[in-house]
Amino acid sequence: MVSFRTDDDRVFKALADVSRRELLDRLYGRGGQSLNELCQGLEMTRPAVAKHLRILEEANLVSVQWKGREKLHFINPVPINEISERWIGKFERPRLRSLSDLKDRLEANGSANGPAEAGKTKRGEGDD
Repeated sequence: MVSFRTDDDRVFKALADVSRRELLDRLYGRGGQSLNELCQGLEMTRPAVAKHLRILEEANLVSVQWKGREKLHFINPVPINEISERWIGKFERPRLRSLSDLKDRLEANGSANGPAEAGKTKRGEGDD
């Protein structure tokens, strides 16, 4: 259980930085980029980008694959999904269940009135 909390902490820490989120966005757009490719167009030094990538790797948000001497980076969406399921999903489930129940009740009330009621306006009996 301690390792799970540590993993969550690493993911939250990695996602807390705007530069790391930008790197993840770039990898989402096109996976398999090298450090040089990821540095292009950023106002960060190469060592700064490398440091951010290392933090993303430690959080398991980025995986790497070696192609010869080139290190290619890929986004790993699994930790984000786990965060979503654990932290967001459990808070949304009751709300979604309530909305579903409300929809069912409204549909049940609407069908009791029948299709003839659908054409009526609020002010009259549907005749103009």
